[in-house]
Amino acid sequence: MLLNREEVRKVALLARLELTDDEIDQQAVNLNGLLDKFEALQEIDVSDVEPTSHSIPMVNILRDDLLVQSLSRESTLANAPESRDGCFIVPRIVGDV
Repeated sequence: MLLNREEVRKVALLARLELTDDEIDQQAVNLNGLLDKFEALQEIDVSDVEPTSHSIPMVNILRDDLLVQSLSRESTLANAPESRDGCFIVPRIVGDV
């Protein structure tokens, strides 16, 4: 199936592209070349190939969840420029609405 100039114009419109007539002709050649390649791929027998989502095997390597001592609130806030009631005080970054 080959795309004609009007179909390429429609694709360009959907992609919000403004193309000249010369660019329409060039893109028709490019798109039709891609379609030819896809048609060639459709002819390949893949009935014995297992479907995959990745071209290489993917394995998650997870560590064991271990309970470890974390920083205390006091040591966490020790270097804070300003804190109050166990919380960091930071400058306001959102203006008045």
